[in-house]
Amino acid sequence: MDARQACLVFCSILLVSSCKEENSSPSKEKISEMDLRRGELISCGPPGKEFGTMDFTTSCGDKEKFTLAVKLLHSFEYEESEKVFAGIIDKYPGCAMAYWGVAMSNFHPLWAPPTEPELKKGSKAIEIAKSISSTTGRESAYIDAIAVFYKDWPTTDHRSRCLAYEKAMEALNVKYPDDKETAIFYALALTAAADPADKTFQKQKKAGTLLNALYPNEPDHPGIVHYIIHTYDYPELAELALPAARKYASVAPSSAHALHMPSHIFTRLGLWDECISSNLVSVSSAKCYAETAGLKGHWDEEMHGLDYLVYAYLQKGDNEKAQQQYDYLKTIRDVEPFNFKVAYAFAAIPARFALENKNWSAAAELKSHKKDIAWDKFPWQEAITHFARLLGAVHTNQPAMASVELNKLKDIHTALLKQKDEYKARQVKIQLKTGEAWIKQSEGKNEEALTLMKAAADLEDKTEKASVTPGEVLPAEELLGDMLMVMKRPAEALVVYEDNLKKHPNRFNGLYGAGLAAERSGSAEKAGGYYSLLMKSAGSLSKRPEFEHAKTFLMSRF
Repeated sequence: MDARQACLVFCSILLVSSCKEENSSPSKEKISEMDLRRGELISCGPPGKEFGTMDFTTSCGDKEKFTLAVKLLHSFEYEESEKVFAGIIDKYPGCAMAYWGVAMSNFHPLWAPPTEPELKKGSKAIEIAKSISSTTGRESAYIDAIAVFYKDWPTTDHRSRCLAYEKAMEALNVKYPDDKETAIFYALALTAAADPADKTFQKQKKAGTLLNALYPNEPDHPGIVHYIIHTYDYPELAELALPAARKYASVAPSSAHALHMPSHIFTRLGLWDECISSNLVSVSSAKCYAETAGLKGHWDEEMHGLDYLVYAYLQKGDNEKAQQQYDYLKTIRDVEPFNFKVAYAFAAIPARFALENKNWSAAAELKSHKKDIAWDKFPWQEAITHFARLLGAVHTNQPAMASVELNKLKDIHTALLKQKDEYKARQVKIQLKTGEAWIKQSEGKNEEALTLMKAAADLEDKTEKASVTPGEVLPAEELLGDMLMVMKRPAEALVVYEDNLKKHPNRFNGLYGAGLAAERSGSAEKAGGYYSLLMKSAGSLSKRPEFEHAKTFLMSRF
């Protein structure tokens, strides 16, 4: 090779190298277009920012920061995770996996679908990640998998894209069977893609098998312990998640979500004291986060915890403490971000307080103290208020008002069907049938009423509750028991209450209903058993008349 040829080869090498370098370093303009969240990591837990123990290998620099960002992802601290990934991008703009992290931070698979700005941000992040050539095969596979979720998002519905992502993660897990993180993210994808109407829990059980295989050797991994809770967050499976629920808060105490999440299982199992303790700490952490972040008002995670907290106090019959939280809710004006779970808390807490206490006049007059909520954006949540008013109107003999509220529920149901939101439409349909049933009962049409009420209970039995709520505003099957009691058919009511308690253990009204139905059926021993369970579950703070009746019965008979 002469000098000229050698020079040409050298120049070619330089040109290719330059192209690769250029290809591996996105422009500042491209990065700026994403409008990434930036700032210091906010943590309101113990010193040291404890988010669990794990290891995530990448070809990028600053492995410690990258692992921290993934830990935050695993505890659903999405905003904080994005900030850490943004810091990595600022330092290493050619780190393709950091853009993968941004896309994952805007996905939040078990929450509400990403907003349009989040979808745009995630899509831009994927576009940049794919433009970077300096990635390993495993990293490219991770990027390709999340890209499937963002593909055609303006024209393809959220569930279809979740299912596509699940399939992509399944392929990734097959290709890299020894990669623990692949299995963990695949388990999450399975749970997120599960059909709420599938009572065989096929995907959840598959996810649980993956996670439980890893758990013994990774007991402090935030993703494993967290996703076990989500995977088994169903009445039929909840007992399987109790060890993880009692563990998670100590694994990631710096995460407000980790402090709250165990209460999902405590609620499923009727462990009210543990549920209250979990959410008191979570709400406190969320308040701290809002103050530290300089939010205009409260943080959405606080509202989520408040809903669970009020529910638990009501199940203990502790109206005084439930009222304190309700009064506190009334002081809240601004929440960031204002989303589906915030709207749910604003609607559900007042409705629960009236309905659980059978304060029908309060239910009939129910109004949201926060009048500036754009309820048309949250029709499912708005339906809760109309449902409470309907039941209140029926029980206070206001048939015209009940009819008005029933028609409003019909309008909301129609709107949800037009939006093709089948799950929420089904939830409102349950309320519709329940409302119609009680209207028929008030008209003396008992058999029609029971047919409708049984249909509502059957429909609810075939559908799981949304993870945003600790439970139905009132379980349809419990209301069926109440209706049978009104019709003076306590023996039938007892069977219904007992069946419902299997799915909603230690509910105050469920235990009392079963006890009263047994008492009126002439089964004093069974009545005493349920009243004893009520007193044990509720404790000594309850001043509800039902609690006093149970106590008087037990003192007189046993």
